[in-house]
Amino acid sequence: MTLKAQMLAMAVAGAGALSVGLADAQTAGPDVAAASNDGVRNFTAEEVPTYKIEADGTVDWATFSGFRRYHAECHVCHGPDGEGSSYAPALKASALKMDYYDFIGVVAGGRQKVGASDNSVMPAFGTNPNVMCYVDDIYTYLRARGTEDLARGRPAKKEAKPEAYAAAEASCMGQ
Repeated sequence: MTLKAQMLAMAVAGAGALSVGLADAQTAGPDVAAASNDGVRNFTAEEVPTYKIEADGTVDWATFSGFRRYHAECHVCHGPDGEGSSYAPALKASALKMDYYDFIGVVAGGRQKVGASDNSVMPAFGTNPNVMCYVDDIYTYLRARGTEDLARGRPAKKEAKPEAYAAAEASCMGQ
């Protein structure tokens, strides 16, 4: 199965999570320790995408990519560096509170208005490859921001883009 097909399958599987509110989200501290790497990104022991930041501040490529993609697609509503705005919540907090699959579901399917007082206007990005091909990167960037392991602003140091990452990216983008 191609990476693009896998991403779309995850989006569909996570769509049922759209009714989960932040108040209902998990509150336990996040597991962010990198336990494995598939040549594209790092994963926790539970196989959830995560970030890796070296002692000198060098971030892994996927987290740097997440910074770039977040600021290209998400920060207009959710504010710079995942800090939130008067229009939309701080995603750095959401990425710590929400289960990974719930996060994917909300990104893919958006948030629907529930009542007259609810101002949810999150659009669905499930068919947007500029978001869905990089949703794991955005997630890891936001978790790094949420734990404050990554400071605000553009990361000063980053790993080189791995060849496996470039191949996965090209496949997902249909190139």
